[in-house]
Amino acid sequence: MDNNKVMIVGTGNVGASIAFALVNQRTAVNELVLTDIIAKDAEGEAMDLADALAVAPSYVKVKSGTYKDAKDCDVVVITAGAAQKPGETRMQLLKKNVNILKGMIDQIMASGFNGIFLVVTNPMDVLTYFTWKFSGLPYERVIGSGTVLDSARLKHRIASYLNVNPKSVHAYQIGEHGDSEFTAWSLADVGGQKVTEMLPREVLTGISDYVRGEAYQIIEKKGATYYGIATCVVQILNCILNDEMRVLPVSSYDSFSGTCFGWPSVVGRAGVIRRLDVKISEREGVELQKSVNVLRGAISKIKI
Repeated sequence: MDNNKVMIVGTGNVGASIAFALVNQRTAVNELVLTDIIAKDAEGEAMDLADALAVAPSYVKVKSGTYKDAKDCDVVVITAGAAQKPGETRMQLLKKNVNILKGMIDQIMASGFNGIFLVVTNPMDVLTYFTWKFSGLPYERVIGSGTVLDSARLKHRIASYLNVNPKSVHAYQIGEHGDSEFTAWSLADVGGQKVTEMLPREVLTGISDYVRGEAYQIIEKKGATYYGIATCVVQILNCILNDEMRVLPVSSYDSFSGTCFGWPSVVGRAGVIRRLDVKISEREGVELQKSVNVLRGAISKIKI
């Protein structure tokens, strides 16, 4: 399609932060459409962002709109969904969000949309799976933000121990974006040197535990997480629109397990070009199976 037009569905903290991050860096995006169930919220965000364009590093046409505007979009980013209420289980929240998702996807596909979905709403892996099911698009064009944020947290934590730039750390959190994710230490290196040879086991365990639980700490302190994920989503968007063919641990359909989960994958203009055939340790393979089982269990409980 090559319009480099992006729609963000949902202008809450995450959606608005993605839009703000886009406007505040050099980006491949030419046009940005914001839509929300509360139309005036999307309108207000678009007006506020448009005020920054005279001094922003990139010029991005920003407007609010409806699902009909998805027709000629290259990527639609899904951030909308119900928030978890006190006393509500994750499964109750999941059922609610799957119903909301179906309504959104049906309307977006009815517009004639034929681009890429990028799913951010939690539980992200399960909603990525159902976005693929509802949309009928090829699986490579339905992507979840995966463990890109979790892996960014991991790199930052490792870098702080080794006193190097996080960009020089190659390491991945893998599996569900949630409690069953794990660190693939067998793949972690800095400049070719294994991180497992550079740090003692107890430090590695501490890093893994911290990364898995950091979101809970942030939510406890400020109520929600949005800057980290927003910056990661912009990275994925630029990767798609620039056809960068970068390896990112996004979530996409895995035919072997029948689920979607974060895994090192080549990402470009066509979406997920391929999921890499990386070798993890036997112990990590067991962890991955546990994560897959969690996702399968969640998917099986949803009756469409």
